[in-house]
Amino acid sequence: MVMPRFVRPKEGDSESSPNLYVANCGPAVGLQFDTIVSAFSSFGEVKGVYAADESGARVIVSFLEPASAHSAFIALNGRPCPHLGGRSLHIRHSILQPPSSRGMASVPVSLNASDLNIPGLYLFHDFISAVEEEQLLQAVDTGSWISLSKRRVQHYGYKFCYDTRNVDTKQHLGALPSFVSFILERISLSPDIPEKLDLDQLTVNEYPPGVGLSPHIDTHSAFEGLIFSLSLAGPCIMEFRRYTAGSWAPKTASISDTEVENPNSCSEVSRKAVYLPPRSMLLLSGEARCAWHHYIPHHKIDKVNETMIRRGSRRVSFTFRKVRRGPCQCEFPQYCDSQSQTRGGGFCCAT
Repeated sequence: MVMPRFVRPKEGDSESSPNLYVANCGPAVGLQFDTIVSAFSSFGEVKGVYAADESGARVIVSFLEPASAHSAFIALNGRPCPHLGGRSLHIRHSILQPPSSRGMASVPVSLNASDLNIPGLYLFHDFISAVEEEQLLQAVDTGSWISLSKRRVQHYGYKFCYDTRNVDTKQHLGALPSFVSFILERISLSPDIPEKLDLDQLTVNEYPPGVGLSPHIDTHSAFEGLIFSLSLAGPCIMEFRRYTAGSWAPKTASISDTEVENPNSCSEVSRKAVYLPPRSMLLLSGEARCAWHHYIPHHKIDKVNETMIRRGSRRVSFTFRKVRRGPCQCEFPQYCDSQSQTRGGGFCCAT
């Protein structure tokens, strides 16, 4: 069942809403929905109580009348509620977001990259063993993490600069660590990989529950045409978007993460999604690498066909790339920053 989605009201609209966002309240703190309904019914008729998120400790209380919601807010916000065991509640007004602004509908999720029919996209299941996965996680957990706004990263070979969306080839961090040597060898020996590269840059990302990645294309001028991404610890869905009405350009990335324009504002877009299980290796090449934005939704639970899959306590990805030493001359100029600069335009890709 799809939960109603509620958001903060605009300034001045609070008292006109019949809905309240109530924190420190829900099954996770020992309060069942019928108990919550009973406690709030003293202020007016309650239409329903909904989970505000997956935590179980925050709910939406929806009244029939806005005046009832406002009365409950005045009486209970920041104060102990005698009908809920004296628990102090943290309340704010909330409104139901209109369906037209809730974003794009979900897309079917494939288990195999071949089902997506995106040229250059490959997914290799069980690329490493469970034992190898644990060894890799132990290796990076002994290293030094760099904290971004929502996730942690490590860089090897060359540091990726989030403010310029590129690498500084003059600042070599050294060879890739020995603990990934077996991965590089496995890539080089695989008959299913269309091209061989001397991969020299590795970014390790650690994603907490609910954290994903904004839609982007890895900067063409920064890296060559093959990008490998190994998923560890937790699963996720990766969505691919091809914007058919010219190039869709994100904002300049901040130093902490990629900030983008609302990609849902573009109506002419092809969208496909694939499920990435732990220990799988994703390969982006050709059109998949150069012309399709890839995106990890910011979810704690993914819907894969009819199955709901929780992401787990962390997801760690190893992304292997080859630093580019000259301009990109790919066949997708509308997405290529090298060719945009040649034509006098600006960057149109981010990473």
